[in-house]
Amino acid sequence: MQVIPVIDLKNGQVVHARRGERDAYQPIRSALCEGSEPHDVVAGLLRVHPFETLYIADLDAIQGRNDNLAAIRSLHQAFPDLRLWVDNGLADADAGRAWLALALGDLVLGSEVQQDRSTLVGLADAAAQIILSLDHKDDRFLGPAELRTTPALWPPRVIAMTLSRVGSAAGPDLELLDALKRAAPGRKIFAAGGVRGGEDLVQLAQRGVSGVLVATALHAQWIGAAEIAAVASSAT
Repeated sequence: MQVIPVIDLKNGQVVHARRGERDAYQPIRSALCEGSEPHDVVAGLLRVHPFETLYIADLDAIQGRNDNLAAIRSLHQAFPDLRLWVDNGLADADAGRAWLALALGDLVLGSEVQQDRSTLVGLADAAAQIILSLDHKDDRFLGPAELRTTPALWPPRVIAMTLSRVGSAAGPDLELLDALKRAAPGRKIFAAGGVRGGEDLVQLAQRGVSGVLVATALHAQWIGAAEIAAVASSAT
């Protein structure tokens, strides 16, 4: 199982995501680094484990308040071996194609900002570079219902995002993960939200989850090199 660290960018800094309440996010305080500058945070994460992938949520872009493209470009240049998954709130196929042409990484399409199926359909030929995030909050699906109920629309990689559990240490939403795996057994399902420590990682790996997005548990050092190595070896 792949462990993917997450950084949330707001006004050029890494902030601590909690339960999807984005207006209340504050600059991160991490045991892994000093301050909240993106380069320092990513370097701190890479000292824990040689991660292959980094998930970036551009909160300003998602909320329609400018963007953090300059910071994302800088991270891409500074860490060229790190594959970036970027969620920047795009909900238009042409805009998605233009972003992919920048060659900064893979594009995450969040269901919460989609109006219908058109973005996914329009980017079907680029599905290998697309990740669909099926966003949920407080047991509600965020986005057009057809995105949740039509697995044929889904690209090969799908995130089960439970925003109300992000930064909460409430544990992953196992019921949602199981439901998505049953709905689309051919897709790679990634868990996001609520992971507390090594036991949660093991449980997710045992359920056949392809990967897990983690932030708080890494910065709080509830998950470290040993816990990551344990699930990496159990998934081989």
